[in-house]
Amino acid sequence: MYYDVERVRAAFPALADGTAYFDGPGGSQVPREVAEAIAETMLAGLSNRGAVTASERRADDVVAGAREAMADLLDCRPDGVVFGRSMTQLTFDLARALAKQWSPGDEVMVTRLDHDANIRPWVIAAESVGATVRWVDFDPETAELLFDPGLLGARTRLVAVTGASNLLGTRPDLTGIASAVHDAGALLFVDGVHLTPHASVSVQHLGADFYACSPYKFFGPHHGVLVADPGLWEGVHPDKLLPSSNAVPDRFELGTLPYEILRGTTAAVEFIAGIASAADDRRTRLVESMRQVEEYEEELFERLLAGLRSIGGVTVYGAPACRTPTALFSVDAVPSEQVYRALADRGVNAPASSFYALEASRWMGLGDTGAIRAGLAPYTTAAEVDRLLTAVADVAR
Repeated sequence: MYYDVERVRAAFPALADGTAYFDGPGGSQVPREVAEAIAETMLAGLSNRGAVTASERRADDVVAGAREAMADLLDCRPDGVVFGRSMTQLTFDLARALAKQWSPGDEVMVTRLDHDANIRPWVIAAESVGATVRWVDFDPETAELLFDPGLLGARTRLVAVTGASNLLGTRPDLTGIASAVHDAGALLFVDGVHLTPHASVSVQHLGADFYACSPYKFFGPHHGVLVADPGLWEGVHPDKLLPSSNAVPDRFELGTLPYEILRGTTAAVEFIAGIASAADDRRTRLVESMRQVEEYEEELFERLLAGLRSIGGVTVYGAPACRTPTALFSVDAVPSEQVYRALADRGVNAPASSFYALEASRWMGLGDTGAIRAGLAPYTTAAEVDRLLTAVADVAR
């Protein structure tokens, strides 16, 4: 199958109003199938999970189905998939649990390239037990991560790194980092929130011990997912209620799961699998479809970058060798908030902020306000890119 962007767009009711959505890095639009799956689940009759009544079995099937769907998307085991309210909440929970095993003199490594959700939980957890925090910088000109394996030592316990910067798009060499981290006997936590919507992901291939993502960034509902090998989960002991299950992965999921949200997540994965593949196996369909998405977005992104760089007075930040289709830019002498509003007046959504990548924004010299971010999605068209470029050019005059 070839990539048919008009067929993809037809599944998204929100696109009918003519808005050009370049704010996908903050959350994608939702296909009709996902909304319908959520509604059908809520109307079908649910109870707490169990095996006696039909409603209990329905709830249990929804959870099992969502774990299997995420396992296919991320190439991991279903019994290693943990659901939570958000990636941020899951990361805080894990950091607190792992910190129980740390002591003064141990070291945790974070990067300035990351979203704060993959920095602050680790900094706070390390400080709570007297562990040392080491920082990995990035080149402010190219936005390439400057990871030095020499910083790893016998007391390094965990390295937290982004799979793709939500601010600049940079995709670090995760397999190389994983190899160095594991040689040092440490764990690797990968924030895959911005990577997962734009690439075929294999947690096993990347070498991530923990991998987190957010389904609302890839057509699903709002919640978080954190995966690891079940054997690794067995060694992590979170705070939990006494009567709640101590089994993996259930012991990491506080309270009753949002069944309708999980069914929506399964529907989102199924939608992705059908974008550009007709293979029998869902994992194969997902890999083939995401490869088509990646090729399409790369070509479209070149159009966007070339156009922005051709506009006088526009500065595009970073030039990493491997990146997601995410452009951060500003217009000389025009506050980014003003550019954001001018684009919005033309039906073009490209917000201005540091987008919680506060350390990265400061490191780039952009302070806490950041700049304008335009991110492509599988439903973005060349005509929409041209609308954005025309609007930016008008503001820059």
